[in-house]
Amino acid sequence: MNSFRPHHIKQLIFEGEGVSLDFKKTITSCEKIAKTMVSFANNKGGRLLVGVADNGEIKGCKSEEEEKYMLTKAATFFCRPALEPIFEEIYIDNKVVLLVDIRESDSKPHYALGDDKKWWVYIRVKDKSLLASKIVVDVLKGSSRDEGVFIEYSSKEKALLEYLDENERITSKEYGKILNLSRRRAQRILVNLVLSGVIRLHTTEKEEYYTAS
Repeated sequence: MNSFRPHHIKQLIFEGEGVSLDFKKTITSCEKIAKTMVSFANNKGGRLLVGVADNGEIKGCKSEEEEKYMLTKAATFFCRPALEPIFEEIYIDNKVVLLVDIRESDSKPHYALGDDKKWWVYIRVKDKSLLASKIVVDVLKGSSRDEGVFIEYSSKEKALLEYLDENERITSKEYGKILNLSRRRAQRILVNLVLSGVIRLHTTEKEEYYTAS
């Protein structure tokens, strides 16, 4: 991992939280931080800056060893499969900021243990870690397999691509309705087409939709 200098960290803070960056003043809960770590691993990876407030103010870590302990505990026992965070301590204005690097995983999906003692998959959307839908979980499962995807070009796939040729986007519900498919069947076709790169899945805080690739 590259060694970060104070000005690099200040630049990151200036850019603000996003898909691959999250600020934490301190680590207070293994459940909460596991959610963020898992969402990074399920995406393209990301970094946590511990000792930085949500507004970007550098507070510094009171005890970086304690923060590391909490993060390692969360990564080991609250993430499944377990994650391996990489730590770096950076001194800025006489304060210590802990940089935590979470790499993109090649064994997706990763699950985080929730307060309800159940395991959930999270993905990163903008600066939030959101619960993944069944379709997203299936896409993540498929993306970490090596055997490739068998695409069946039946009238159902053809109808979807023709629709996307004339319209910008479609939701799973709309697709099922147009072709009178069960929810499960519609989702299976969509997942296969996403994995083969024929269509793209877009997740926002409010909805999920598909566009032609």
